[in-house]
Amino acid sequence: MNGSGQLSRAGRGRVSTKPEATVRLGDVLAKFLDEQLSPQQARFEALTELWQELLPANLYRRCQITDMSSGELKVAADSPSYANELRWCSAELLAELQQQCPQARIKRIKVTVG
Repeated sequence: MNGSGQLSRAGRGRVSTKPEATVRLGDVLAKFLDEQLSPQQARFEALTELWQELLPANLYRRCQITDMSSGELKVAADSPSYANELRWCSAELLAELQQQCPQARIKRIKVTVG
């Protein structure tokens, strides 16, 4: 038996597969944004708007929401004094946020200096 006979028999049992249809990266990203990020962004946007309404203007300019995950709203204040002021009113803020924006599911406010 020669080498070419073995080679032709080896390929007989294989099924050729056609490549899947190509998908544009932009379409994949758009789908991901619509399904995953848009609902989260909408929740976060409503929360930031409410945050701006609840805080006094001088405190709002000095404190910024940095993250929201696992029920924790993380806020960075630009100085220790503003961080303390925010901590003093955080229980009241948390109650208002939970009442007016329940879809955010906030359980805690964590204030840092940054």
